[in-house]
Amino acid sequence: MTQAPRPPLPWTTRISVAVASAVTDAARRSNGTVNRRLLSLLDARSPASAKPHCGVRSADVVVDPARHIWFRLFAPSDSAAAAGEPFPVIVFFHGGGFAFLSPASRAYDAVCRRICHEVRALVVSVNYRLAPEHRYPAPYEDGTDVLRFLDHGGLASADPAAADLSCCFLAGDSAGANIAHHVARRWAAGAGWERVRLAGMVLIQPFFGGEERTEAELRLTRVPLLSVERTDWMWRAFLPEGADRDHEASNVFGTRAAAGELEAALPEAMVVVGGFDPLQDWQRRYYEGLRSRGKAARLVEYPDAIHAFYAFPELKEASALMEEIKRFVDAHRSPAK
Repeated sequence: MTQAPRPPLPWTTRISVAVASAVTDAARRSNGTVNRRLLSLLDARSPASAKPHCGVRSADVVVDPARHIWFRLFAPSDSAAAAGEPFPVIVFFHGGGFAFLSPASRAYDAVCRRICHEVRALVVSVNYRLAPEHRYPAPYEDGTDVLRFLDHGGLASADPAAADLSCCFLAGDSAGANIAHHVARRWAAGAGWERVRLAGMVLIQPFFGGEERTEAELRLTRVPLLSVERTDWMWRAFLPEGADRDHEASNVFGTRAAAGELEAALPEAMVVVGGFDPLQDWQRRYYEGLRSRGKAARLVEYPDAIHAFYAFPELKEASALMEEIKRFVDAHRSPAK
């Protein structure tokens, strides 16, 4: 019998992903709930820092205290920032299966700090409400409300760095990339946007799915972080009670998906796929769905990458991704910027 393939990873990364998997498994219960008290002890966090670290300062900005919606703003702190150079804005949604983590989680603080530094952009890392306490469509609503907050001038009052909201990108990884897609659709459907113009989407290993078991889901059974059992649990925790995985939130171009006229208004997407990610077939279908609807889309593939590879700076693919994001953002900035 042929064994399922395993990704080539250094031992330090293997230890890190084993710990991350153990934390998630310890916190999620078989009845579909999350042990938040245990998770609060296991989820290592980093505070915001007005003192520059790696050329980046950060601050937490409250959007809606009643719903605990806030974001961590990362801003360059070098001479260009002091001179008032306008920066593109990347609104980032963290992953975690809709149920785990936050912008303060150490891994996401580090990832967003790195994006800010290497891409030369303001990064707005959104804290949205988590499942199963807050199911679909809560994170989509929260993300849209953060965009409205920015559109109404909330960013200018939060940090002196110059923000170019006409060059705004939605980005995210895994479940966060799913959220970015749905927030972009809501932006396209909305009216009255004054400052925010979406220039692109950066969807890193987006979490999409369906009732079908794809070839990659069946083949990649011994890879870190993700399994069919884990992703099924996450969909059950997030989707409306009684819904299956062909719901429009997960199977976005499936037979039950919402009418596709809004896709015409979506900005160009960069879709990132890893060769050891069980979700890769759904990610490629998403890319193909955009292209079949006449949308510009770019597929970036890393054959040896696991799910969440970008969170491990020791992996060469993590550095390559930062370069790809910078190229994508630079290509979609106005020539006058």
